[in-house]
Amino acid sequence: MLQDKNPAKTDLSKLGEFGLIEAITKDVSLKNPSTIKGVGDDAAVMSYQDKLALASTDLLVEGVHFDLAYFPLKHLGYKAAVVNFSDIYAMNGMATQLLNGLAVSNRFPLEAIEEIYEGIKLACRIYDVDLVGGDTTSSRSGLILAPTALGVVPKGKEVYRSGAKPNDLIVVTGDLGAAYMGLLVLQRENEVFKVNPQHQPDLSPYAYVVERQLKPEARRDIIKILDELKVLPTAMIDISDGLSSEIMHITHQSGVGAQIYAEKIPIDPQTVLTAEEFNISELTAALNGGEDYELLFTISQKDYEKIQYRKEFAVIGHITEEPGDFLITQDNQKIALKAQGWNALKNKPSQK
Repeated sequence: MLQDKNPAKTDLSKLGEFGLIEAITKDVSLKNPSTIKGVGDDAAVMSYQDKLALASTDLLVEGVHFDLAYFPLKHLGYKAAVVNFSDIYAMNGMATQLLNGLAVSNRFPLEAIEEIYEGIKLACRIYDVDLVGGDTTSSRSGLILAPTALGVVPKGKEVYRSGAKPNDLIVVTGDLGAAYMGLLVLQRENEVFKVNPQHQPDLSPYAYVVERQLKPEARRDIIKILDELKVLPTAMIDISDGLSSEIMHITHQSGVGAQIYAEKIPIDPQTVLTAEEFNISELTAALNGGEDYELLFTISQKDYEKIQYRKEFAVIGHITEEPGDFLITQDNQKIALKAQGWNALKNKPSQK
C-alpha cells in the first residue's frame, strides 16, 4: 500500500520523461574525481586512470523482489542502490558511480518516484557514490528498478570467486539470517493487516531483523579494513542468496570443496529468538535465507593472525582439496550443503 505524506499527486504524464528526469536529479552533485560528466548528456563520462573498472547490475521487480504493502519507497530506493554497491565491494573494489533504470506504471505519481530517489540519493551520499544517469520508461506490470553500479579496484588487488585454494580459511563478516527473519515478520504482519486493516503491528521487538530486510548496508568498511591489515582474500562474494549458495559458488568456480562448522556461524540473538517464534532453525535462516549482504571470503592461513582479534570477522571453516561442500554440526555430523537460497527463476513472488 502506497502511503503519501502529501495528498497532492503529480501525474507523470503531465511531466513527460525529461520533466521527470529533471525533477529527480535537480539536486544531484558530484564528488568523485573519476566522474568527469554526470547527468545531463547522452552518456556519463568517467576516468579511472590506472585502476580496473568494475560494473554490476541487480534488477528489483515488484512482486518478485519486493512487496509495496510493507516496503516504504524510500527504503526501496536505498536498498536498490546498496545491493549494487555490495557487488562492487565483493570484488575488493570501491563503488564510485551509479546509474538507475526505472520503469513505472501510471499508478505512481511524481511524489512516489521522488521518494524512491530520496533513498537512492541518500545511499549515494553515505557511500560516496555519484549518481550519474539512468533511464525512465513506462511499465504495464508495476515498478521495476534496474541500478548499475560502477567502481574501481587497483590493478592486482581485484578478487574473484575463483581463487580459493585448499587449506584456505573461510571467513564471513557480521551476522547471518537476520534479513530473512525480517522478511517473515513483515509477511506475517501483512497477512494480519489483510484480515484486519485496523491492525497496527508493533515491530519494535523485531527492529534489528526488520531493518536488515528493509535497509541493508553494504560492507564498504571491510574493504578498507582488509587493505589496512594487508590481507588480500583469495576469493570473495557477497551473501545475497544465502551462505550455502555463496560457498558453493566459490568452491565450484575454484575447483575445490569446503567444510564449515555450525557453531562458528555468527547469528544475532534477535534472529535466534525470531526463528524460535516461527518454529524454524536459525541455522536454516543463515544458510538459506539470503539478503544479508555480508561478505564471504577465503584467506591464506598465514593471514589468520592479522584478523583473529577483529570483531568484524568470523572464521567458519576451511577449503578442502576434495570436492564437496559440507556442514559439520555440533554433534560432529557431516551434512552436504545444498543451494537452497534465493533463485529468481524459481522462487515465488516476494520471497526475496
